[in-house]
Amino acid sequence: MKTLYLIRHAKSDWSDGKLSDFERGLKKRGFKDLKTIGSYMSLQNIKPDLILSSPALRAQITADYLADKIGYSGKVHYMNELYNTRPETLLNTLTLQEDNYNKIFIVGHNPALTELANFLVKDNIGKFPTLGVLKLHLNIQSWNNISEQCGNVDFFIYPKQFRYYMPKQIRTTLPRDNISKD
Repeated sequence: MKTLYLIRHAKSDWSDGKLSDFERGLKKRGFKDLKTIGSYMSLQNIKPDLILSSPALRAQITADYLADKIGYSGKVHYMNELYNTRPETLLNTLTLQEDNYNKIFIVGHNPALTELANFLVKDNIGKFPTLGVLKLHLNIQSWNNISEQCGNVDFFIYPKQFRYYMPKQIRTTLPRDNISKD
C-alpha cells in the first residue's frame, strides 16, 4: 500500500501586480495557516519519504515550511511539471516514482489537485481550499499501478477547520501573537 498526500499551497499574495503568477509569495494569513497545519502534521508524526513540489514561489514556501516543521531530512524536489499543469501530468509524475518511496507529498495547485483527487477516490472532494491536505491510502504496491478509484481518503484537513476550535496540542506549539480568531 502507498500513501499520497495532496497539498495545495498556502494563501497567496496578490498585492504586487508587477509579479507574475509564478513569483507570487504568501499573504500573512498564508504564513499563519502554515504554522497551524504544520503543527498538526508534526503532532501526527507525518513523515513522507519524498516531497515533490511545484517551483512556483508560493508552493516552494509551503513545501519548505512543512518539510522543516515535520523534520523531513530529504531533498524537496521542485518540478516544473507540477506548475500550471493537468491532473494527467501529476498522475504520470507519480507513476515514475521509485517504489521504495511509500509516502509521497505533492505540493501544487488547483484545479489539477482537485481533479487528481477525484480521479483517485470514489467520493467527490469538491474544491481544495488553500493549504488543504488530503491523505490518501492507495491500494497499490507500485506507483506504476496507480489507477482510477484506487484510493481511500484517510483525512482531509484545511486551515478553516481550526479557525474556531484549535486543539490545545496545536495551540501550545504556536507563538502567542499568531493565535487569533480572525
